[in-house]
Amino acid sequence: MEYDFDTVHERRGTDSAKWSRFPADVIPMPVADMDFPSPEPVRRALRERVEQGFYGFGRASEDFHAAFTARLKKRYDWEVAPEALVPIPGVIPGFNMGLRAVTTPGESLAIQLPAYPPILNAFTHHGLVRHDAMLIRGNSGRYEIDWNSFEAAFDETTRAFVLCNPHNPVGRAFSPSELRRMAEICLERDAWIISDEIHCDLVLGGNVHTPVAALSPEIAARTITLMAPSKTFNLAGLKSAVAIIPDADLRARFEAAKGGLVGAVNILGYTAMTAAYRDCDDWLNALTGYLTGNRDYLTSFVAERMPGVTLYPAEATYLAWLDCNALGLPGNDPMAWFLEHARVGLGEGQNFGPPGEGFVRLNFGCPRPLLAEGLERMANALAARE
Repeated sequence: MEYDFDTVHERRGTDSAKWSRFPADVIPMPVADMDFPSPEPVRRALRERVEQGFYGFGRASEDFHAAFTARLKKRYDWEVAPEALVPIPGVIPGFNMGLRAVTTPGESLAIQLPAYPPILNAFTHHGLVRHDAMLIRGNSGRYEIDWNSFEAAFDETTRAFVLCNPHNPVGRAFSPSELRRMAEICLERDAWIISDEIHCDLVLGGNVHTPVAALSPEIAARTITLMAPSKTFNLAGLKSAVAIIPDADLRARFEAAKGGLVGAVNILGYTAMTAAYRDCDDWLNALTGYLTGNRDYLTSFVAERMPGVTLYPAEATYLAWLDCNALGLPGNDPMAWFLEHARVGLGEGQNFGPPGEGFVRLNFGCPRPLLAEGLERMANALAARE
């Protein structure tokens, strides 16, 4: 089946946070929200559910459990029992619930920098100390794990490691060997693993995703894995996600961490999740092919038309991490400069921690004509400086 990802849809005036953020002459590319309509099977399921006319309390159906567990088996050869699934209204609530479940105030958690801002700042919600491990950018631009700093991030107070795999913002799809080594360090140090795998479906150009908990039963017993259809199928506004927790005791602690503050997935969220995971693999295959093309177009464009800007092609996600440090922009603030001079809205690198200084994050999950226009604006603005 042919899918149309090239049509540019008007999203202003639709209560879109992404498209309402900037003035009307700005192309917004900062937020991880794609500019493609959700797949038709999801929209059809939602229409049918709305027509029922009843929107009371919902629950995860047998269809949902069957679709999700079958997906884990098919994509990752990971056998997960239905009772291991805990539906939740988002991955961010999920890793905060996880931290509340396995830590106490005064203890510490480890993360890897640069880091997705809600992971970067999660320690502040729980009275924890944050220990930073570094991802190091090599000569090619590809980020690697600094194993010395990773091990140094764990001490006798460290109770949790919040992993982001695939990694936002650097676009790494960590290899099984990298994941196993990180997990083994956590197990040796008696630290729990909370793994944000929201971008797991968005692997590009032949790369693969490995859930860290799928590596062994011992790792699974110490891991809370968080997945969601929100990025993959553009369903973020429906607030639906899944925590995968095979260990019953850890699952009970996670459930207790809701503390009356975290609600249930709404009824339309369940409907959308089930349809997405059951009926949309063909659409997803076409999407990842299109995103791979966007990534390659972006990579070539930057190399040819934007001297002083470098990036490594993302292995996963639809987010590009652009190093603009060599441009010598005022205040080394490329986000503000491109907004003013190119009228393109980008994600501010400093929000991802100190290693993000001089970087911007660009969302290429959009129709290629829109991506091309944004890049042309940026290239023309840079050329006008000369």
